[in-house]
Amino acid sequence: MTTTVLFSTFAPFPTLSLSVSPETRFDDLYSLLCERYSDLPASEDLRISSHAGSVPTSDTLISEIHGRNATLITLKLIPRLRGGKGGFGSQLRAAGGRMSSQKTSNNDSCRDLSGRRLSTIKTAKRLADYMGNEDERKKAQAEAKKAKLETLEKKIAAASGDTGAVAGKKHRFDDTEYLEESREIVDNVKSAVSAGLMKKKKKMKTNHISSSPESSTPPKDVDTEKVLKSPALPIAVPTAIAIGVANA
Repeated sequence: MTTTVLFSTFAPFPTLSLSVSPETRFDDLYSLLCERYSDLPASEDLRISSHAGSVPTSDTLISEIHGRNATLITLKLIPRLRGGKGGFGSQLRAAGGRMSSQKTSNNDSCRDLSGRRLSTIKTAKRLADYMGNEDERKKAQAEAKKAKLETLEKKIAAASGDTGAVAGKKHRFDDTEYLEESREIVDNVKSAVSAGLMKKKKKMKTNHISSSPESSTPPKDVDTEKVLKSPALPIAVPTAIAIGVANA
């Protein structure tokens, strides 16, 4: 009585078959297989195992694998995996360290409890800060523009060779004629306004006295007549005002 053993292999080898005695040891299967198939590599490169992956011991008989009455046995012929020097755990730890160092803190795509994205909230905060600092920003722009103009004036003065024209210098207003005329105009206006108010006050007082039944003829007010008869004070309005800046 013989037992047929089928070996499922890998490419480019087909399925192999071998007829052996039930009393054949498991360790002798590969040597018998090599006698029938001479193109197989050495036993150091291949090994025989069951389909479950377990490898029977070398003294196990063929009849003990699937029972003594079994006439067909299926096994696998797989290549051996060469082992290395180790260090696989250290490689995993190193890879984990690299992965942890590449973790990003960008969580803008997440949402808060109200359902809004964090990127939208951050944009709204930046916009509020920008609008709140608008006055300071405009002030800084004005100062920068002023400094730029002053620098440009200094360059123009240096290029023209005019040592008296200095950028940013405060010019003194020394037109005495204009100052006197302006002061005289202000005084005349004040006098005219005071005279008009006094005239109105005297007139209202005269009307009140004339309307009273005690006196039908109002007394003459010498001061009122003087104000009425006196000509109005002339107001000097200059047709042209000359403004000059004393050259240094």
